[in-house]
Amino acid sequence: MFNTTTLIWGMLFGIIGLAFFVYGKKQAAVVPLVCGLALMVFPYFVSNIYALVAVGIILIVLPFIIRL
Repeated sequence: MFNTTTLIWGMLFGIIGLAFFVYGKKQAAVVPLVCGLALMVFPYFVSNIYALVAVGIILIVLPFIIRL
C-alpha cells in the first residue's frame, strides 16, 4: 500500500503540519491550526503520489492566502 516515496512525502507534510499546528495554537489563529492538523492527517488517506503532493502544497499555501 505505501511505498518509500509516499512515506517520505507524508513525513515531510507531517513535520510542516506540526509547525503550522504549534504556530496556530500559540497565536490563536484558526487557519494555520486547521491546516496543520489537516497536513498531519491527510497522508493516511491519500495514496496517489501526485494527489498527495498537490493537496499538501495547497494546504501549505492556504494560510498565507487566507488571513483571519
